[in-house]
Amino acid sequence: MAEQSQVQTSADAASSKAVIDSSHPYFISSSDSPGTLLVNSVFDGKSFGGWKRAMWIALTAKNKSGFVDGTTKEPMEGSDLRSAWCRSNNMVISWLLNSLSRDISESVLYYATAKDIWEELEARFGQSSGARLYQLQKELSDLVQGPSDIATYFTKIKRLWDELDTLDSFIPCSCDCTCKAKEKNIKSKQDERLVKFLMGLNDSYCGARGNILMISPLPTISNAYALLV
Repeated sequence: MAEQSQVQTSADAASSKAVIDSSHPYFISSSDSPGTLLVNSVFDGKSFGGWKRAMWIALTAKNKSGFVDGTTKEPMEGSDLRSAWCRSNNMVISWLLNSLSRDISESVLYYATAKDIWEELEARFGQSSGARLYQLQKELSDLVQGPSDIATYFTKIKRLWDELDTLDSFIPCSCDCTCKAKEKNIKSKQDERLVKFLMGLNDSYCGARGNILMISPLPTISNAYALLV
């Protein structure tokens, strides 16, 4: 009986030792550094949705998104993986701090886990969707091509639409209906944005704009842009 217990204890100890290879969330490659900047620009309190999206993509590529959404659980005290988890958690904290402005990073400097920092930023900046929604709609209503070339104008308006979609609380119908209401609603939204895009063009595109509006059904915004270019 004692021999069987000893064998079981040895098996449990062996199973607790996981191999940390390149696919493991705790794995840190030689190119990873605490000073690495994962996003193009630091977050200064504006456009939280865009920063969050860029940071999430970078962390997912590094296989470290679990440290901010809580899916990569913290091992128990005494676990063989405890030190590896702490090392990876501190690496993610460093990446987060590097991507924040000085004032914001100092306000979350003493949080123990990357998840705590992520949740604090979400609570502080992610809940003001109403104000950001107003700001985005205001920028869209004022946006025109002006001195910009058409590529720059299209990039600006597309960026605003993409961020607006992240704040949109509208949930489209997901049922299998025969009235095609879902497709009609999506097409109506696309047509509305197409008209807004065409309205902001300079008068030099008046002829091309008229030709696009004569197409039935109206083309997608990407197709209209390709025609204009």
